[in-house]
Amino acid sequence: MLFNSIDFAIFLPITFVLYWFVTNKNLRLQNFLIITASYIFYGWWDWRFLSLILFSTIIDYSIGISLSNQNNQRKRKILLYISILINLGFLGFFKYYNFFLDNFISAFSFFGTKINASSLNIILPIGISFYTFQTLSYTIDVYKKKLEPTKNFIAFSAFVSFFPQLVAGPIERATDLLPQFYIKRHFDYTKAVDGMRQILWGLFKKIVIADNCAQNANIIFNNSYEYSGSTLILGAVFFAFQIYGDFSGYSDIAIGTSRLFGFNLKQNFAFPYFSRDIAEFWRRWHISLSTWFRDYLYIPLGGSRGSIWNKIRNVFIIFIVSGFWHGAKWTFIVWGALNALYFLPLLLLNKNRNNTNTIAEGKFLPSVKEFFLMLLTFTLTVFAWIFFRAENISHATTYIYEMFLGLNDYINYYKTYRFIYNLGTPYIIVFLSFLIIEWIGREQKYALEKFGIKWKRYLRFTFYYLIIIIIFFFTLKKDLSFIYFQF
Repeated sequence: MLFNSIDFAIFLPITFVLYWFVTNKNLRLQNFLIITASYIFYGWWDWRFLSLILFSTIIDYSIGISLSNQNNQRKRKILLYISILINLGFLGFFKYYNFFLDNFISAFSFFGTKINASSLNIILPIGISFYTFQTLSYTIDVYKKKLEPTKNFIAFSAFVSFFPQLVAGPIERATDLLPQFYIKRHFDYTKAVDGMRQILWGLFKKIVIADNCAQNANIIFNNSYEYSGSTLILGAVFFAFQIYGDFSGYSDIAIGTSRLFGFNLKQNFAFPYFSRDIAEFWRRWHISLSTWFRDYLYIPLGGSRGSIWNKIRNVFIIFIVSGFWHGAKWTFIVWGALNALYFLPLLLLNKNRNNTNTIAEGKFLPSVKEFFLMLLTFTLTVFAWIFFRAENISHATTYIYEMFLGLNDYINYYKTYRFIYNLGTPYIIVFLSFLIIEWIGREQKYALEKFGIKWKRYLRFTFYYLIIIIIFFFTLKKDLSFIYFQF
């Protein structure tokens, strides 16, 4: 079920009413309603894959109980490895089987050996990368004795399948989210209003920014041979805002929806395009995944400790694995490696923690130095996004070649101007307004959290209704799925 669909617009209020007015006196029943709603939400796409979520839930719940009853360290490790192998085994089969098979065949063909093997027509379950990592965090933390294993199967099932963040995050840690299912929730009007405001901004980012940028990015990327260098740059910028509006928009809707039901999820995006270096960008982009890899992969490998070669190795491992997590394509691996190259000089020069505060904190405008650092970081990020968006390595390299080759063709700058002009003045004004609001709200958890909060009530609600009108005005005829559903 898509957040930006009529189905969800009907599903959410029904679930909300049942949650607060029917099951509110019984915590166990309330958690069971969450499970039921979550399975309906996920099964709306394909009910057959509900068995995967249920199986993963049973396995990790059982292993958690077994770990609590086991003091032998060797046997505890075996239990942990069983959880990791089963979870990553399912993820590997559905997501990477054909990738490894095709590359295995290609490698032997290169040496003159022909192997007859057929790819499987495998459907990738939506959100499998997200809920797999979420359940793994539980067994790993139980193994490390950072978390007491739960004996409440209903609460654990609700934690694994919690519908707001089930298919595209944020990837919540068991230490943060699971305890919230143990305690009785009380309706908080202020929290609910704040949740609705965040949902509204998330829908704006998805429908108005991401979907409309997607249309233009697709035109340029799918017909890149027809366009000049400046238009190809524009296409990459369109995709940069498409993926930001799409994914951060989903996170906003997920976090806001959770607040309607009395839950607190962690911030997943912190205005990453206002970063002054790549290290800051990765502290602000997809925070739940970045910190997951940091805590469960980078630090166990040694992190930034040890020799220079160890540091280099660990950085490349975490970024390449992060790229591979996104999908079974060489373009994602190159994208990860490219970000590792961006990050390494900062780490080796011990400058990766230089920018931990918000840019121009307490000020309206950044300094000249901050502005150019922000522009440089955005440029490097947009360049890397070309590999992320391209169909394959050949497409990416051709796109980049044509992009730089066409920059000296000044006649074609007029075509780029016409492309922007054809967007229409209303959309350009709306897009620039979006950037201004994001900039003003950059010190908050999301742009609208405090924006206009001191205005008179009628002005504030006029502004909210204006956003709703803009959403309807710029809604495309077809509901577009969220990018990260494919990961």
